[in-house]
Amino acid sequence: MFTRIFGKPKQETNALTSLDKLNETLELLEKKEKVLQKKATAEVEKAKEFTRAKNKRLAIQCLKRKRLYEQQIEQLGNFQLRIHDQMIMLEGAKATTETVDALRTGAAAMKAMQKATNIDDVDKTMDEINEQTENMKQIQEALSAPIGTAADFDEDELEAELEELEGAELEEQLLQPATTAPAAPVQVPAGRQPSRPVPQKRTAEEDELAALQAEMAL
Repeated sequence: MFTRIFGKPKQETNALTSLDKLNETLELLEKKEKVLQKKATAEVEKAKEFTRAKNKRLAIQCLKRKRLYEQQIEQLGNFQLRIHDQMIMLEGAKATTETVDALRTGAAAMKAMQKATNIDDVDKTMDEINEQTENMKQIQEALSAPIGTAADFDEDELEAELEELEGAELEEQLLQPATTAPAAPVQVPAGRQPSRPVPQKRTAEEDELAALQAEMAL
């Protein structure tokens, strides 16, 4: 039931299966090597005891068995070395395969994207964008153009009238009399009093005018 719903579980590749098998074999060889190493060490201890007991024949037999164990240990070491070499090769092949698969997947995705957006579609889209932009410019120009009475005004006549106004303004400014600057105050040195203005003599006309003002005041 679960297999039908979720699909079959993904099976391991041959490379992974081989690596697992090599790891198991390597662990087994390492265990055998440790056992043989213990047996070789035990034969050496026995040979020492027989030597102390002056039993040369049994001591030599112990040394022979030790050498047999050592030969097996050396053989197991060669096996382990070959297994390590095979594991390195398989791991390299696995990395190469994964790299090729990733590149193949990327190439397929790129091909699919290029198929979805080919050069003809891009050119068509750009033409549509340019056409819409031109239409929008025409709409904006139409909206900004003057309408009604303002559309009948002649721009050249308006420019000429503006120039006349500017010329008249400039001429008016040139004809205006220059304003006199206020006289600077006279600095009086300390210790000196300014002289009083000398009263001027009144003319006959001024005398008559003063008399007329006095009569009117009465």
